[in-house]
Amino acid sequence: MQYRNFGKLDIKVSALGFGAMRLPVSNGAIDEKEAIKMIRYAIDHGLNYIDTAYIYHEGKSENLIGRAIKNGYRDKVHLATKLPSWKVKSSSDFDRFFNEQLNRLGVDYLDFYLLHALDKKEWPKLRDLGIINWAEKAIADGRFRHLGFSFHDNNAVFKEIVDAYQWAMCLIQYNYMDINTQAGIDGLRHAAKKGLAVAVMEPLLGGRLAEPTPSVQSAVWNQANIQRTPVEWALQWLWNQPEVSIVLSGMSTMEQVKENIAYASASGVGQLKPDELALFDQARLMHESLTAIPCTKCSYCMPCPYKVDIPENISNYNDAGMYDRLEVSREKYNSWKVDPDKNHDKSVDIRAACCTGCEECESKCPQNIPISRWMTIIHEVMAEDKPFKRKL
Repeated sequence: MQYRNFGKLDIKVSALGFGAMRLPVSNGAIDEKEAIKMIRYAIDHGLNYIDTAYIYHEGKSENLIGRAIKNGYRDKVHLATKLPSWKVKSSSDFDRFFNEQLNRLGVDYLDFYLLHALDKKEWPKLRDLGIINWAEKAIADGRFRHLGFSFHDNNAVFKEIVDAYQWAMCLIQYNYMDINTQAGIDGLRHAAKKGLAVAVMEPLLGGRLAEPTPSVQSAVWNQANIQRTPVEWALQWLWNQPEVSIVLSGMSTMEQVKENIAYASASGVGQLKPDELALFDQARLMHESLTAIPCTKCSYCMPCPYKVDIPENISNYNDAGMYDRLEVSREKYNSWKVDPDKNHDKSVDIRAACCTGCEECESKCPQNIPISRWMTIIHEVMAEDKPFKRKL
C-alpha cells in the first residue's frame, strides 16, 4: 500500500480509503459477514481510513463499521463519520446526533467528524447555530480530533466555505469527468494550497467510468500503450495529482477490494506520462460529445414556479446518453415521483412531467436552451420508455 500526506496534519493515510456507502447487501440488508470480511481484509493489507455517515444504508452503516473495527482493528484506522446537516434544527442537535453516532460505532472518539453535504443553504445554517464553537469544544474534550466537511455545490460556494475556517480536511466529488463540476480542479487546488487534506468521493462517477461506452473504450482506452481497466485508469488519474490526499471507494465485493488495493499499491504522484494524460482529455471530449442538451448547470433557470428541478432533469437525461445508462436514468427519474400516500423528505414532484411550458426559465438560460420542449422529451423518454433523442 502507498501512503500519502494528509494536508497540514502530521499523519499518513493509505492512498485508498474505504467508503461505507455501498457495502454488500443480501435480502435488502447489509451482508454483515461479507462486509466485515472485506473491511478487515482491506485493513490487513494496509488501508487505514474508513468513511461512513449517519444516513448510509438507512442508518445501518455506522453500526456495521463499529462491529468491523472491533478486536483490535479500531487502533489501525482513522475513522470518519458525518453530521447529517440537513436534519439539524437547533444547536442541541449537535450533541444529540454525535452521541448517537458514537454509540452506533461503539467508540469513544472519532478521528474525523465531517459536516455532511455542505452547500449554500446548510453551511450558513450550521454556522449561525454555532457549529464551529461546538466543534472546538468537542475537540478540546477529546470527542473527536479533526473537523472537516463534505461538499455538493458550485466552486464559488466551496471556496467561501474553505476560507471561512481552519478546516483539517474536505471531501469532494472529483474524477476525470468532473474537473469543472462542483469544487472542480480549481477548488481542489485552492483547498490544498490552504493546507486542507482533500479526500475524493465518486472517483468513478457512481460507476459510470467503470463501464465506458463501447465507442470510448475502443477509441481511447484500447489504444493506450499500457493496458489498464477503466477503473484503474480513473483511479490512477486521481492518485497522479499531489493535491489528492486520499481516494475513497465504495466497494461492494471482495473482488473490488482486492483489485483496488492492487491499484493503490501501484499508485503515485506524477506517474502518468503526457501521452497517458492526453487519453483522459480525449475520453472526456468523447463523453461530452454524446451530451444531448448543452446545459452547464449554472442554475440561472431556477427556481421553477412549478418546482421542476431543471438542471437535475437535464443532467440525468444527459447521463443516459453520455454513459449508455438509459435504464439507470429512467429508474432515477421515476424515483422522484411523489406518492401522496407516503411520507417523503422531498414533498414535491421535481420531474420534467410537472413542466407547464410557461417558458419563464428560457428567458434566463445563457445557453438559449429550449427548456420547455426538452422537458417534454425528457418525460417521454424517461417515463414513457420512448427512444432516446439527442436532438429536438
